[in-house]
Amino acid sequence: MKRNRRRLATGVLVGLLVVAGCDATENPTPRMNIEVVGTRPHDRQAFTQGLEVGGGILYEGTGLAGASTVRASLLATGEELARVELPAPYFGEGIAIAGATLWQLTWHDGVAIARDPATLAERGRASYDGEGWGLCSRDGRLVMSDGTDRLTFRDPVTFAPTGSVALTSWNNARLNELECAADGSVYANAWPTDTILRIDPESGHVLAAIEAAGLLPATARAGTDALNGIAQLPGTDRFLITGKNWPTMFEVRFTPA
Repeated sequence: MKRNRRRLATGVLVGLLVVAGCDATENPTPRMNIEVVGTRPHDRQAFTQGLEVGGGILYEGTGLAGASTVRASLLATGEELARVELPAPYFGEGIAIAGATLWQLTWHDGVAIARDPATLAERGRASYDGEGWGLCSRDGRLVMSDGTDRLTFRDPVTFAPTGSVALTSWNNARLNELECAADGSVYANAWPTDTILRIDPESGHVLAAIEAAGLLPATARAGTDALNGIAQLPGTDRFLITGKNWPTMFEVRFTPA
C-alpha cells in the first residue's frame, strides 16, 4: 500500500510497533516458516497491489496514481498477454477473479472495476464505502480488506457487502493484500511489515503468523517498498510472494515452525 514516502516511513515505524504489541504474550500466535522453492524475475517498475493465478495466467494489479495497471501473463513463461492502465487520479489496489469477472479495487475512490479476465477490458463498476486495499475470492464470495483489522464479505456479482469479521487478536493489524487459500483460510499481508497472517475468515481467529523478513536480501532492498502480493498456485501447497518494486517473485511453501 503506497501512501507516500514520508507517510510510509512513519507507517513502517508505527507498523512495527503495532505488530510487536499484537504479538505480545496475551495473544500468542503459532508461527510458520517460509520454504523458498524457486524464484522468478519481477518487474521493478511494478508497485504491486495484488496477485492472482487462474487458468495458467498470472494477474498482477499495481498502484500509484497515474501509473496503476492490471497485467496478465502466462504463468509458465512470463509472457505478457494483456495490460490496461487506470487513468489518474485512480490508484489501483487489490484484484480477484470471481467467476467470469476480474475485480479491481481503487484506494480512495470507492470504485471497484469489473474486468474481462481474458482482455482486461472494463465491463462495469460498483461503488463501496471506505478504502479499498486487498481482495480475494472463494466459495461464491469476495473477501476485502480496507487497511484495518476487519475483513468484509461481498457479493461476487453486485459487490454489495454481505457481512464482515474482525480479527480476534492482532487487533491493530492493517490487513492489505489477501489470498483466499484452498484450505479455506485467508492469507493477509500486514502492512507495512514483512508479516503474513493466516486467518480463519469465519471466526477472525489468526491461525498463524509468518515472518517474511529477509526473504528479499538486504542487498536488493534499495528502491523497493513493502512486501505485498501473495497468490496460491492452484492444485499445490505453494504460493507466489513478491513486493512493491521488488526485482524477484518467490515461490514458497508455508511450513510449521
